[in-house]
Amino acid sequence: MTATRKKKANGAQDLPFEEAMGKLETIVDSLEEGDLPLERSLQLFEDGVHLSRACVQRLDAAERRIEILMKDAAGDDQPQPFEAPEEEG
Repeated sequence: MTATRKKKANGAQDLPFEEAMGKLETIVDSLEEGDLPLERSLQLFEDGVHLSRACVQRLDAAERRIEILMKDAAGDDQPQPFEAPEEEG
């Protein structure tokens, strides 16, 4: 990976989660329009992949923190898995 690409990949890690998600949504919207040159589309796609990975890492870390808090609250030796509420509908 080139230094420029490493910098972009690390830059996604430095953004607040909400800002990274907003940029990712903007990228998706631009790509869905389909009127970009190929090279620009590829660059946006690459940026989107970096943002997506950074968001997933942040969500995984948040889930681990919740599991630790649930473990501490339950007084158990084993972490309690976080279970997302089921959606109705």
